[in-house]
Amino acid sequence: MRFDLIDLQLFIAVADARSITQGATRANLALASASERIKGLEEALGVALLKRGRRGVELTAAGESLLDHARVVIHNVEALQGDLAAYASGIRASVLLLANTSGLSEHLPRALATFLREHPDINVDVEERESTDIATAIASGAADLGFAAEHALPDSIERFLFSEDRLMLVAARRSELGNRRQIDFQEVVDRDFVGLTATTALQLHVSKHAAKLGARLRFRARLRDFDAICQMVAADVGVAVVPETAARRCAAAMPIVTIRIRDAWANRRLTICARSFRALPRPAKQLVEYLRAEVQH
Repeated sequence: MRFDLIDLQLFIAVADARSITQGATRANLALASASERIKGLEEALGVALLKRGRRGVELTAAGESLLDHARVVIHNVEALQGDLAAYASGIRASVLLLANTSGLSEHLPRALATFLREHPDINVDVEERESTDIATAIASGAADLGFAAEHALPDSIERFLFSEDRLMLVAARRSELGNRRQIDFQEVVDRDFVGLTATTALQLHVSKHAAKLGARLRFRARLRDFDAICQMVAADVGVAVVPETAARRCAAAMPIVTIRIRDAWANRRLTICARSFRALPRPAKQLVEYLRAEVQH
């Protein structure tokens, strides 16, 4: 097989645009050159990759497979370039970790702080995503490492349990829910809520399950962190759904109660995940080894 990175970048561009002409433009190639490269790819692999039509192109099954592998290869090359550039600038290496809201705010900061202190030659970029988006990014090779709810992960993704993450309802102690210990989410979907900003992964998760019950949550206020949300709840502005760790921390200092949500979606297992732990770049492997050791402690 004889093809290069330009061929793979071109194929990704064509697949994304569903057009050889637009793909060639995105890859900064002349149309004739792009067509010749695609033809050469098909000849080298011995299989048709595209179905050509009047309105553009569609991927064959073989094309879909090549696209998955091409994305992984290009991602790894970009990671290689980034790591080497970091070494050249004296920064050394960087790890991209995709995390859901709970992981980002409640579970990772302390562990990451210790890891970074012990590894001054490694940087960690944490990006917030919803667990389903993290699963897609890991499965496609667009990201190396994730921190996500296990229920969102396909069987093909490797993972290990980092922590349990039950979502709790919090309400003002003086409210009519003040004596409740557990509740079905259906009972509160019509109440006023205090929540995170609309684009956060946890808020999307909660709103999605409300929608399955035929409800659209009514928010009196949207804030950036759980402590601020619980302060609003303590003032009886509304109820909120927050991770148990945050709920119990705030309940110790504020006049609020924590109420167990009986719905299955509220009980989440948070995992560290990767397409293949063995195939990770060395800095990411070091982070995984550290986080795995944290769990065992």
